[in-house]
Amino acid sequence: MRNLYAITTIALALSTLCAAPVQAQQGETVKIGMMLPLSGPFAAQGQNYLKSWQFIAQKYSGAANPAGVKFEIVSFDNKGSPQETLNALKAAADQGLRYVTQQNGSGAALALSDAVTKFNERNPGREILNISSDAQDPSLTNDKCSFWYFRLDPDTGMKMEALTSFMKEQPKIKRVYLINQDYAHGHQVSKGFKDAIGRNRPDVVMVGDELHPLGQVKDFAPYAAKIKQSGADTIVTGSWGQDLTLLVKALNDAGVKLPMYTYYANVTGTPTALAGSGDAEVYVITYAHPNLSGELGALTKEFKDKFNDDYYHVASLNGMKLLAGAIAKAKSTAPVKVAQAMEGLSADSFAGQVTMRKSDHQLQQPMFVTKWQKAKPGDYSVENTGFTFVPIKQIDLAVSSTPTTCQMKRPAGAS
Repeated sequence: MRNLYAITTIALALSTLCAAPVQAQQGETVKIGMMLPLSGPFAAQGQNYLKSWQFIAQKYSGAANPAGVKFEIVSFDNKGSPQETLNALKAAADQGLRYVTQQNGSGAALALSDAVTKFNERNPGREILNISSDAQDPSLTNDKCSFWYFRLDPDTGMKMEALTSFMKEQPKIKRVYLINQDYAHGHQVSKGFKDAIGRNRPDVVMVGDELHPLGQVKDFAPYAAKIKQSGADTIVTGSWGQDLTLLVKALNDAGVKLPMYTYYANVTGTPTALAGSGDAEVYVITYAHPNLSGELGALTKEFKDKFNDDYYHVASLNGMKLLAGAIAKAKSTAPVKVAQAMEGLSADSFAGQVTMRKSDHQLQQPMFVTKWQKAKPGDYSVENTGFTFVPIKQIDLAVSSTPTTCQMKRPAGAS
């Protein structure tokens, strides 16, 4: 009921806004409301994501993009909460923003997508476009898909297909301990792994399937002890942020040195914890890595020089390229026209061409399996640790792309 009330309040507030210009003008400023945790247990990741989007918005503004528009990021602290995300949406709407993005957490992403979709249905001509770069719940582009929602990050299923396609070739994996955060993403990682590994390696045994509270555990020593006692030879986790960092520290303290397959070991804080255990065997399934050359390599170096931080949230680069390309194609900044233009749109990316699939608005892109190891001369030093993540396998789109059940409801006039 509280969420329904918040959505209704948002709709009433937004209905008073005037529509933005429908024709894109060179030099026009496109403001993007960014909703992410800037306080609380995941603030470190939120701060990195904010810097990443602001950095790319500045780099690709004006003459640097085909539309000639300027981009400005306006941040809102959602504290990682769905309710606070709805409050942030109202604040963004009060400022007249027509574009929003959300980071860190599928719960917040689901609330935002639902609120934006309902408002747009009630207020034609005043629509908001929602571009997400960090929410992996598959339902967002399947049974809960929306014309107004576009996802830049691979969903949990895509990443798991890619990861297990690599793991099935590792004969030493026999006994796996799953440990994940107790919310939608963690549940999906657990289920997705068991389904995928069952198809590819039915000999693998699950010796643990742990779910822990999201952002609340301060001491992971009991979890490390259970992993040690389980007889596991491999750990698989989709946990991220402070939770993964503290888990790694607890494993180090307990002397547990098992191969770990992760989604987010490259995210703020965790690489430093990994360095504390030396040359650990840790893998990340990801759509980019810090040792790519060319455009991304140059941006990674510039970001480090400017912020003394790692540029790992590179979905911001794909997002800015696709948004600018769609505005140029639509010759408009009106969200409905930009959304139509973004459907099926391709862009040259750091890992080859990427395409925004029209049927469900899920970005299609190749992925990498990367491995933690000591940095060699010329390698990028992650968090200045002297270690890095190097690519050991590229996963083709044919492997990672998953089908969709999306039955998209399109606005009147949208083909």
